[in-house]
Amino acid sequence: MSQPRQLLYYLLLNAFVSALVTGTILFFYDRAHRADCAPANVPSLPATLAPSPVSGEIKVDIVSILGAGIIDSEVAVIENKGESPVVLTGWYLKDDQGNAYTFPQLTLYKGGTLMVHTAPGADTPTDLYWGRTAPAWQPSEKVSLYDAQGNPRAEHQIP
Repeated sequence: MSQPRQLLYYLLLNAFVSALVTGTILFFYDRAHRADCAPANVPSLPATLAPSPVSGEIKVDIVSILGAGIIDSEVAVIENKGESPVVLTGWYLKDDQGNAYTFPQLTLYKGGTLMVHTAPGADTPTDLYWGRTAPAWQPSEKVSLYDAQGNPRAEHQIP
């Protein structure tokens, strides 16, 4: 092997070993001397969100059911008419026939509105998709909204 080529291999090996040693030293130094990154005078966040209380201050309403009986346009419109955010995780919509949609991990803020589409689709913060291939709601049917503990929160009669 020629001398310039051999020198290049030694330089690359030296750079690799130096980077490896430096990275190892920084890793162990960081683990041993890591400072608490939480700013002072800031309360800590709760580890988990508590379920919404059953008190009367929560005012989540089924505003309307649009397009009942037509899969491509069937939508339930839900609105938070209360004064505080509501954690909807585990809440569900249910009709007289037993069709039920359970909400994923979600918080509906004061004045917030969301739409639950019966058809398949990709969830967004304001549009949720049930993923059904047939309509869930029928005209003159009653749809109810229940919290995660099974307490009724709202009712809507489909015209």
